[in-house]
Amino acid sequence: MKLLKGVVAPITTPFYEGGGFALPMLESNIERYAVSGIHGYLALGSNGENKSLTTDEKLEIVKCVARRMGKNQFLIAGSIFESTRETIDFAQRAINLGAEFIALLPPSYFKSQMKENALVRYFTDVASAVGVPCTLYNAPQFSGGLEISAAIIKRCIEHPNIVGIKDSTSGGIEKLLSAVPDEFRVLSGTANTFLNALINGGVGVVASLANAYPVVVLDVYDAYISGDYAALRELNRRMIRLNGVVSGAYGVAAVKYAMDKNGFYGGDPRLPLLPLTDAEKAGLDKAIDGIIG
Repeated sequence: MKLLKGVVAPITTPFYEGGGFALPMLESNIERYAVSGIHGYLALGSNGENKSLTTDEKLEIVKCVARRMGKNQFLIAGSIFESTRETIDFAQRAINLGAEFIALLPPSYFKSQMKENALVRYFTDVASAVGVPCTLYNAPQFSGGLEISAAIIKRCIEHPNIVGIKDSTSGGIEKLLSAVPDEFRVLSGTANTFLNALINGGVGVVASLANAYPVVVLDVYDAYISGDYAALRELNRRMIRLNGVVSGAYGVAAVKYAMDKNGFYGGDPRLPLLPLTDAEKAGLDKAIDGIIG
């Protein structure tokens, strides 16, 4: 549990030009992240294009990260499926390959029936069946608009194997932090609320920006932890400005382009997500260079 803190990269999935999974490029990225200073990884989230991957590809990604990550880093694997049975099955296979935490997104295909009792049952059934701690993944933009409510969180906290949450909502992470016990690990789901989360008792961030510019996010965390508040305001301002460019309107395609720009393997997303146009790339180049040079 002490591991679950700091800067977490929600890693992307590299593809060859024809759309095939590019394992050697992922291996190269993880080897570079392993010495970057980041604290952990979220594999198979939205930045990883979870819903565009086959189950075999997902398992290869978990195995790759587990084998190549740094000694003191940790791995959260997203087990994101529509049935409890498949979620448990994949989670157990991911654990066998080295995942240390499992992230759970609300099922949304039968959205109208995913009321409080159904979601609590889903989360707790999975948590009871797997052998590692589970974290909730609150990202309504990727679960058909379903948000994990305060009432659901309160009930899930009672389960000993549900230990934290990645919160990507825009409703104010301060309210969440004031409503949960200190031992419940709250990770901001965006660089934009990272500092607010830390100030109010959060333990870290899962930031898409960390895929391309891990040092920018780490600088904010390190300044806060060391008490360098003189530098913190400007570091946080730079991070939020850069996040608005890299993780803004163009989504995964922009994150991957920024990775290419900073020496990682990004490449294009898998269809139906479209790559950036030349004009969009030129605009990103200008915006990024204007922030970090």
